[in-house]
Order: sequence, then structure tokens, then C-alpha cells
Amino acid sequence: MMAGIFRERLLENRTAFVTGGGSGIGLRMAERFAEHGARVMLAGRKADRLNAAVSAIRDAGGAAEAAALDVRDYAAVRTALEKVHEQSGPIDILVCGAAGNFPAPVMGMSANGFKAVVDIDLLGTFNVLRAAHAYLRKPGGLVVNISAPQALHPRALQSHVCAAKAGVDML
Repeated sequence: MMAGIFRERLLENRTAFVTGGGSGIGLRMAERFAEHGARVMLAGRKADRLNAAVSAIRDAGGAAEAAALDVRDYAAVRTALEKVHEQSGPIDILVCGAAGNFPAPVMGMSANGFKAVVDIDLLGTFNVLRAAHAYLRKPGGLVVNISAPQALHPRALQSHVCAAKAGVDML
């Protein structure tokens, strides 16, 4: 548990939906939300990572569920959000953190490689935002779109990420 800068159980009776929740920033955010009392739904493509994350959160005393899905699939995202809403009520915290990345020179990258990252990062964020709108607590729902420095500062071997994250920033 983190040092006591927040009151205990700050997020009790709150629900968080976190895409990219099986690893990295998304997982760390979900763990902190659960530590502070939120029910968390971790969403991502890799069921094994999600299940391990859910087990770890539960072992630490938190409440967590997993939804294996691809954020590029609007129907799958909507179905997962409906399930969360039916089980827990309005979503209080929405984190759009699913992302793809691989280093590649722009002239050495295929159109499919470029599209894959743009679709996961940008289209995926759009799909989650669009599908979640009906289920967010109003007023008071919180949305966090995870971006990256590449949105503002070009990086070598990252043109696909630069384009995708700039788009996320504009949403």
C-alpha cells in the first residue's frame, strides 16, 4: 500500500474500467485504484496476463474482474462495459490505456504495421470512449486517456506512435 497521502478507502463504492490493464501503466493504475477500494475491471487482449493481474489484486484484498478483448472491436468493448454496468452500476473511472508499439523506421514499416498501432491506440481509445459514454457516472465520471511524449515530440523509429498519440491527445 502506498504511503497515507490519501484518506483510507478513498475509492470505496467506485468502479474503474481500465484498458491495457494486464501490464504496464494500466495495471499499476488498476492496482492503486483497488488499494483505495475501487472495484476494477481490467481489459486487454492477453487473458493470461489479465487473470494473473486479477489474482494478484484479489490476493491483496481488492475486487477485480477481467475482460479479454481487443479495443479495436467496438462490440466487444461495449459488451464488457455493459457487463460492468450491470454488475456494479455507473463507471466512475475510465482509463483508456491499451497501446501497441514496436520500433521501426518509417520507410521500413508496412502499412499494416502502421495501421495496427494507430488502430489500437487511436481507434481503440475512440471505441472505448464512445462505448463508455452511456455507462459513465454523470456528473462526476473521470476519463483518463493515456498518451505519450511522442504526441508532441517526434522520436526516431516511432512515427506510428507519434501519429496515434497525437490523435489521442486531440480526442
